Amino acid sequence: MKDADSEVEKMPAVVYRIQEMMSHYNLNTNSMAKELGYTATSKLYGIMGGSAPSFGTLTDILDKWPEVSSDWLVLGRGPMLRSAGGAATPAAPAPKAPTALSRSVVNNGGVLVVTVDKDGEDNVEMVPVAAQAGYATQHNEAVFVQDLPRYRLPGFERGKFRAFEVAGDSMEPTLNHRDIVVCSLVDNWRLLVPDDMYVVVTDESVMLKRIRVRIEDRNGEVILHSDNPHRRPYPLDCADITELWRVRGYISTYLPSTPDVTVERLWEVIEALGFDRAEVRRHLDENAPNSTPIS
Repeated sequence: MKDADSEVEKMPAVVYRIQEMMSHYNLNTNSMAKELGYTATSKLYGIMGGSAPSFGTLTDILDKWPEVSSDWLVLGRGPMLRSAGGAATPAAPAPKAPTALSRSVVNNGGVLVVTVDKDGEDNVEMVPVAAQAGYATQHNEAVFVQDLPRYRLPGFERGKFRAFEVAGDSMEPTLNHRDIVVCSLVDNWRLLVPDDMYVVVTDESVMLKRIRVRIEDRNGEVILHSDNPHRRPYPLDCADITELWRVRGYISTYLPSTPDVTVERLWEVIEALGFDRAEVRRHLDENAPNSTPIS
Protein backbone atom coordinates (compact mmCIF):
# COMPACT_ATOMS: atom_id res chain seq x y z
CA MET A 1 0.00 0.00 0.00
CA LYS A 2 1.38 3.42 -0.91
CA ASP A 3 2.17 5.78 1.92
CA ALA A 4 -0.59 8.40 2.10
CA ASP A 5 1.73 11.20 3.21
CA SER A 6 3.96 10.70 0.15
CA GLU A 7 0.87 11.00 -2.07
CA VAL A 8 -0.04 14.26 -0.35
CA GLU A 9 3.43 15.72 -0.87
CA LYS A 10 3.39 14.91 -4.61
CA MET A 11 -0.06 16.39 -5.28
CA PRO A 12 0.09 19.82 -6.99
CA ALA A 13 -1.02 22.68 -4.77
CA VAL A 14 -3.56 23.81 -7.37
CA VAL A 15 -5.49 20.57 -6.77
CA TYR A 16 -6.04 21.57 -3.13
CA ARG A 17 -7.26 24.99 -4.24
CA ILE A 18 -9.76 23.36 -6.62
CA GLN A 19 -10.91 21.10 -3.76
CA GLU A 20 -11.34 24.15 -1.52
CA MET A 21 -13.33 25.90 -4.24
CA MET A 22 -15.55 22.81 -4.68
CA SER A 23 -16.21 22.76 -0.95
CA HIS A 24 -17.05 26.49 -1.00
CA TYR A 25 -19.64 25.99 -3.77
CA ASN A 26 -20.84 22.64 -2.33
CA LEU A 27 -19.80 20.79 -5.48
CA ASN A 28 -18.62 17.26 -6.12
CA THR A 29 -16.88 15.87 -9.19
CA ASN A 30 -20.12 15.03 -10.99
CA SER A 31 -21.87 18.32 -10.30
CA MET A 32 -18.79 20.36 -11.18
CA ALA A 33 -18.43 18.52 -14.50
CA LYS A 34 -22.07 19.35 -15.30
CA GLU A 35 -21.54 23.02 -14.40
CA LEU A 36 -18.54 23.14 -16.74
CA GLY A 37 -20.48 21.43 -19.52
CA TYR A 38 -18.26 18.34 -19.59
CA THR A 39 -19.93 15.18 -20.86
CA ALA A 40 -17.55 12.97 -18.86
CA THR A 41 -16.06 13.27 -15.37
CA SER A 42 -12.75 11.54 -16.17
CA LYS A 43 -10.87 14.84 -16.48
CA LEU A 44 -11.94 16.02 -13.02
CA TYR A 45 -11.39 12.57 -11.48
CA GLY A 46 -7.83 12.70 -12.79
CA ILE A 47 -7.33 16.11 -11.15
CA MET A 48 -8.75 14.86 -7.83
CA GLY A 49 -6.31 11.96 -8.08
CA GLY A 50 -3.33 14.33 -8.25
CA SER A 51 -2.93 15.30 -11.92
CA ALA A 52 -2.26 18.98 -12.56
CA PRO A 53 -5.18 20.62 -14.44
CA SER A 54 -4.58 21.80 -17.98
CA PHE A 55 -4.65 25.48 -18.97
CA GLY A 56 -7.97 24.84 -20.70
CA THR A 57 -9.54 23.41 -17.55
CA LEU A 58 -8.36 26.37 -15.46
CA THR A 59 -9.80 28.73 -18.07
CA ASP A 60 -13.13 26.85 -18.01
CA ILE A 61 -13.28 27.19 -14.22
CA LEU A 62 -12.53 30.90 -14.27
CA ASP A 63 -15.10 31.49 -17.05
CA LYS A 64 -17.77 29.65 -15.09
CA TRP A 65 -16.97 31.28 -11.74
CA PRO A 66 -15.57 34.73 -12.62
CA GLU A 67 -15.65 35.77 -8.94
CA VAL A 68 -12.79 33.31 -8.30
CA SER A 69 -9.43 35.07 -8.36
CA SER A 70 -7.15 33.82 -11.13
CA ASP A 71 -4.10 34.80 -9.03
CA TRP A 72 -5.40 32.60 -6.22
CA LEU A 73 -6.39 29.64 -8.42
CA VAL A 74 -3.26 29.54 -10.58
CA LEU A 75 -0.57 30.98 -8.32
CA GLY A 76 -1.99 30.66 -4.82
CA ARG A 77 -1.73 34.39 -4.21
CA GLY A 78 -4.31 36.36 -2.25
CA PRO A 79 -7.84 35.31 -1.27
CA MET A 80 -10.07 32.98 -3.26
CA LEU A 81 -12.89 35.39 -4.17
CA ARG A 82 -13.03 38.80 -5.82
CA SER A 83 -15.50 41.48 -4.77
CA ALA A 84 -18.15 42.84 -7.17
CA GLY A 85 -15.75 45.61 -8.20
CA GLY A 86 -12.94 43.24 -9.01
CA ALA A 87 -11.00 43.61 -5.77
CA ALA A 88 -10.14 40.58 -3.71
CA THR A 89 -12.54 39.52 -0.99
CA PRO A 90 -11.08 37.93 2.15
CA ALA A 91 -11.70 34.20 2.36
CA ALA A 92 -10.75 31.52 4.81
CA PRO A 93 -7.11 30.47 4.28
CA ALA A 94 -6.60 27.18 2.50
CA PRO A 95 -5.45 24.38 4.82
CA LYS A 96 -1.96 23.05 4.39
CA ALA A 97 -1.88 19.83 2.41
CA PRO A 98 -0.80 17.44 5.22
CA THR A 99 -3.61 18.63 7.52
CA ALA A 100 -6.39 19.08 4.96
CA LEU A 101 -9.85 17.89 5.91
CA SER A 102 -9.78 15.49 2.98
CA ARG A 103 -7.20 14.19 0.58
CA SER A 104 -6.98 11.70 -2.28
CA VAL A 105 -4.68 8.70 -2.47
CA VAL A 106 -4.11 6.28 -5.31
CA ASN A 107 -6.14 3.08 -4.98
CA ASN A 108 -5.37 0.27 -7.43
CA GLY A 109 -5.64 2.63 -10.38
CA GLY A 110 -8.53 4.61 -8.88
CA VAL A 111 -8.93 7.43 -6.39
CA LEU A 112 -9.64 7.10 -2.67
CA VAL A 113 -10.77 10.18 -0.75
CA VAL A 114 -9.94 10.09 2.97
CA THR A 115 -10.41 12.49 5.87
CA VAL A 116 -7.82 13.44 8.44
CA ASP A 117 -7.92 15.00 11.89
CA LYS A 118 -6.23 18.25 12.98
CA ASP A 119 -2.92 16.39 13.35
CA GLY A 120 -3.06 14.99 9.82
CA GLU A 121 -3.89 11.45 10.99
CA ASP A 122 -6.40 9.40 9.02
CA ASN A 123 -9.88 9.06 10.49
CA VAL A 124 -12.02 5.93 10.35
CA GLU A 125 -15.02 6.99 8.30
CA MET A 126 -18.25 5.16 9.13
CA VAL A 127 -20.67 4.26 6.32
CA PRO A 128 -24.11 3.55 7.83
CA VAL A 129 -26.72 1.53 5.94
CA ALA A 130 -28.65 4.68 5.01
CA ALA A 131 -25.57 6.13 3.26
CA GLN A 132 -24.46 3.01 1.39
CA ALA A 133 -26.52 3.65 -1.75
CA GLY A 134 -24.86 7.05 -2.03
CA TYR A 135 -21.46 5.62 -1.16
CA ALA A 136 -21.62 3.25 -4.14
CA THR A 137 -21.69 6.21 -6.55
CA GLN A 138 -19.98 8.98 -4.54
CA HIS A 139 -17.26 7.17 -2.57
CA ASN A 140 -14.57 9.23 -4.31
CA GLU A 141 -16.32 12.57 -3.81
CA ALA A 142 -14.65 14.75 -1.18
CA VAL A 143 -17.92 16.48 -0.20
CA PHE A 144 -19.69 13.14 0.35
CA VAL A 145 -16.86 11.53 2.36
CA GLN A 146 -16.51 14.62 4.56
CA ASP A 147 -20.16 14.25 5.59
CA LEU A 148 -19.67 10.68 6.86
CA PRO A 149 -19.31 10.16 10.64
CA ARG A 150 -15.63 10.01 11.59
CA TYR A 151 -13.97 8.21 14.51
CA ARG A 152 -10.62 7.29 16.01
CA LEU A 153 -10.71 3.63 17.09
CA PRO A 154 -8.16 1.96 19.41
CA GLY A 155 -6.21 -0.70 17.58
CA PHE A 156 -6.89 0.85 14.17
CA GLU A 157 -4.47 3.80 14.21
CA ARG A 158 -1.88 2.62 11.66
CA GLY A 159 -3.17 2.31 8.11
CA LYS A 160 -6.31 3.30 6.23
CA PHE A 161 -9.50 1.92 7.76
CA ARG A 162 -13.17 2.44 7.03
CA ALA A 163 -16.23 1.11 8.90
CA PHE A 164 -19.41 -0.23 7.30
CA GLU A 165 -22.72 -1.07 8.95
CA VAL A 166 -23.95 -4.59 8.16
CA ALA A 167 -27.29 -4.81 6.37
CA GLY A 168 -29.34 -7.99 6.17
CA ASP A 169 -28.65 -11.58 7.19
CA SER A 170 -26.34 -12.85 4.44
CA MET A 171 -23.37 -13.21 6.85
CA GLU A 172 -25.27 -14.77 9.75
CA PRO A 173 -24.42 -16.43 12.05
CA THR A 174 -20.94 -14.83 11.83
CA LEU A 175 -22.25 -11.25 11.73
CA ASN A 176 -25.68 -9.83 12.42
CA HIS A 177 -27.76 -7.02 10.99
CA ARG A 178 -26.56 -3.61 12.27
CA ASP A 179 -23.15 -4.93 13.36
CA ILE A 180 -20.27 -2.71 12.22
CA VAL A 181 -17.22 -4.11 10.42
CA VAL A 182 -13.93 -2.22 10.49
CA CYS A 183 -11.96 -2.75 7.29
CA SER A 184 -8.57 -2.01 5.78
CA LEU A 185 -8.16 -0.92 2.18
CA VAL A 186 -6.98 -3.58 -0.29
CA ASP A 187 -5.06 -1.57 -2.88
CA ASN A 188 -3.39 -4.63 -4.46
CA TRP A 189 -5.99 -7.30 -5.14
CA ARG A 190 -3.31 -9.94 -5.68
CA LEU A 191 -2.62 -9.69 -1.93
CA LEU A 192 -6.21 -10.63 -1.11
CA VAL A 193 -6.32 -13.20 1.72
CA PRO A 194 -8.47 -16.13 0.55
CA ASP A 195 -11.49 -17.07 2.69
CA ASP A 196 -11.55 -13.72 4.51
CA MET A 197 -14.57 -11.38 4.53
CA TYR A 198 -14.53 -8.28 2.34
CA VAL A 199 -16.69 -5.25 1.70
CA VAL A 200 -17.08 -5.18 -2.08
CA VAL A 201 -18.07 -1.81 -3.56
CA THR A 202 -19.47 -1.45 -7.07
CA ASP A 203 -21.26 1.43 -8.80
CA GLU A 204 -24.55 -0.15 -7.75
CA SER A 205 -24.07 -1.61 -4.27
CA VAL A 206 -22.00 -2.13 -1.14
CA MET A 207 -21.80 -5.84 -0.24
CA LEU A 208 -20.26 -7.81 2.63
CA LYS A 209 -19.12 -11.19 1.31
CA ARG A 210 -16.48 -13.87 1.73
CA ILE A 211 -13.97 -14.29 -1.10
CA ARG A 212 -12.25 -17.67 -1.25
CA VAL A 213 -9.84 -17.15 -4.17
CA ARG A 214 -7.42 -14.36 -5.02
CA ILE A 215 -8.31 -11.99 -7.83
CA GLU A 216 -5.68 -12.55 -10.51
CA ASP A 217 -7.29 -10.77 -13.46
CA ARG A 218 -9.43 -7.64 -13.50
CA ASN A 219 -11.13 -9.00 -16.64
CA GLY A 220 -12.22 -12.19 -14.89
CA GLU A 221 -14.88 -13.09 -12.35
CA VAL A 222 -14.86 -13.46 -8.58
CA ILE A 223 -17.30 -15.65 -6.67
CA LEU A 224 -18.93 -13.97 -3.67
CA HIS A 225 -19.95 -16.24 -0.79
CA SER A 226 -22.33 -15.71 2.12
CA ASP A 227 -21.96 -17.35 5.52
CA ASN A 228 -25.72 -17.85 5.61
CA PRO A 229 -26.22 -21.35 4.09
CA HIS A 230 -29.52 -20.24 2.58
CA ARG A 231 -27.78 -17.66 0.37
CA ARG A 232 -26.14 -19.06 -2.75
CA PRO A 233 -22.75 -17.86 -4.03
CA TYR A 234 -22.83 -15.78 -7.16
CA PRO A 235 -20.25 -14.40 -9.63
CA LEU A 236 -19.28 -10.77 -10.10
CA ASP A 237 -17.21 -9.26 -12.88
CA CYS A 238 -13.97 -7.99 -11.33
CA ALA A 239 -14.10 -4.94 -13.61
CA ASP A 240 -17.25 -3.84 -11.75
CA ILE A 241 -15.40 -3.57 -8.41
CA THR A 242 -14.48 0.01 -7.53
CA GLU A 243 -13.23 -0.58 -3.96
CA LEU A 244 -12.28 -3.62 -1.91
CA TRP A 245 -11.99 -3.56 1.89
CA ARG A 246 -10.79 -6.46 4.06
CA VAL A 247 -12.68 -6.95 7.33
CA ARG A 248 -10.22 -6.68 10.25
CA GLY A 249 -12.64 -6.49 13.17
CA TYR A 250 -16.21 -5.75 14.12
CA ILE A 251 -18.34 -3.96 16.69
CA SER A 252 -21.54 -5.61 17.84
CA THR A 253 -24.25 -5.15 20.45
CA TYR A 254 -25.08 -8.85 20.16
CA LEU A 255 -23.64 -10.84 23.06
CA PRO A 256 -24.00 -14.63 22.80
CA SER A 257 -25.06 -16.32 26.01
CA THR A 258 -22.84 -18.98 27.61
CA PRO A 259 -21.35 -20.38 24.39
CA ASP A 260 -19.04 -22.74 26.30
CA VAL A 261 -22.03 -24.47 27.91
CA THR A 262 -23.59 -24.96 24.47
CA VAL A 263 -20.39 -26.44 23.00
CA GLU A 264 -19.85 -28.70 25.99
CA ARG A 265 -23.43 -29.96 25.73
CA LEU A 266 -22.83 -30.77 22.05
CA TRP A 267 -19.77 -32.86 22.96
CA GLU A 268 -21.83 -34.71 25.54
CA VAL A 269 -24.38 -35.62 22.89
CA ILE A 270 -21.62 -36.77 20.49
CA GLU A 271 -20.10 -39.01 23.14
CA ALA A 272 -23.54 -40.32 24.12
CA LEU A 273 -23.99 -41.45 20.52
CA GLY A 274 -20.81 -43.51 20.84
CA PHE A 275 -18.37 -41.30 18.95
CA ASP A 276 -14.86 -40.62 20.23
CA ARG A 277 -14.18 -36.92 20.83
CA ALA A 278 -10.62 -37.06 19.46
CA GLU A 279 -11.77 -38.89 16.34
CA VAL A 280 -14.46 -36.26 15.71
CA ARG A 281 -11.90 -33.45 16.10
CA ARG A 282 -9.55 -35.18 13.65
CA HIS A 283 -12.36 -35.57 11.12
CA LEU A 284 -13.30 -31.88 11.44
CA ASP A 285 -9.68 -30.77 10.97
CA GLU A 286 -9.19 -32.96 7.91
CA ASN A 287 -12.38 -31.71 6.27
CA ALA A 288 -11.99 -28.02 7.08
CA PRO A 289 -12.36 -25.66 4.08
CA ASN A 290 -9.12 -25.25 2.17
CA SER A 291 -7.92 -21.65 2.50
CA THR A 292 -5.19 -21.90 -0.15
CA PRO A 293 -5.76 -20.31 -3.56
CA ILE A 294 -7.23 -22.55 -6.24
CA SER A 295 -5.09 -22.56 -9.36
